[in-house]
Amino acid sequence: MSIYDQRPIDLTPLRTYSLFERPSKVSVRDFAKPHERGASVKAFLERLPRVLAGEDLRALVESIHRARRRGKPVLVGLGGHVIKCGLAPILIDLLRRRWLTGVAMTGAGLIHDFEIALCGATSEDVDASLGEGQFGMAEETGRLINEAIGEGYRDGLGLGEALGRALHRLDPPYKAFSLLHAAYAERVPVTGHISLGADITHLHPSASGAAIGATSHRDFLLFCALVREMDGGGVYLNLGSAVMLPEVFLKAVAVARNLGVKLQDITTANFDFIQHYRPMTNVVRRPVAGVGRGFALTGHHEILIPLLAAALIEWGE
Repeated sequence: MSIYDQRPIDLTPLRTYSLFERPSKVSVRDFAKPHERGASVKAFLERLPRVLAGEDLRALVESIHRARRRGKPVLVGLGGHVIKCGLAPILIDLLRRRWLTGVAMTGAGLIHDFEIALCGATSEDVDASLGEGQFGMAEETGRLINEAIGEGYRDGLGLGEALGRALHRLDPPYKAFSLLHAAYAERVPVTGHISLGADITHLHPSASGAAIGATSHRDFLLFCALVREMDGGGVYLNLGSAVMLPEVFLKAVAVARNLGVKLQDITTANFDFIQHYRPMTNVVRRPVAGVGRGFALTGHHEILIPLLAAALIEWGE
């Protein structure tokens, strides 16, 4: 016999209810449908479950459709990983279809895109080159990018526009794979957001802190202007930037609201294979609190971004 004064509770009086009368959050009506051989991409998308991320994807696509119907911007912020994983052709296509109306890029993204345009390849082996003191020392990358930034500074351009213009003047052999080149041709604004000392081009003697700082600051002001136009239905997509662009986006939101723009009815989303603190806080939660909706879609860019693009195209233009 137990030595405790307390006794296990008696569940006999417990009250229950019928399962059939209980409200439930998931029903078989929401379940996925198996894929059939030969079915279209649209059919595949329609068969995704209407639960959690499956429903979030639908809602995000509808937000983008609605933004473009209203003439509101769809802005995308890109980390370098998105470009070096071969996704520029997907983004270029969306840009030409006018699903994307503005692009913000980190320094890494700009460098990868520029190198791809020049030689059709990017992403050096850091482990192999760092020990020999060769990491980041590609001559053409440093010289041409820094020259372009210097010329942009002289002409009063932002950093992103300066690099796009330079690529058009160079007419490189792999320009068809360059987001910078395509955006410049389509007159879609590209803004470059730089952390001095973080990019390999800053190691080169041709780098000018004055030119980099001024052109990047001009791009921040341009980005603020783009974010301001999101009021009333715009969308911001953060793709693969864990720190830089979430911080820049939050500051742009602060500027717009300080200048009297409410930024209501906006949609934000973060795409990454890990949901980091800053994108979740500065993109998905804070800017839309009480005035919009934020989404977090977790997975590899190589899969999620083409999936989003396919959904945008297949679910109507």
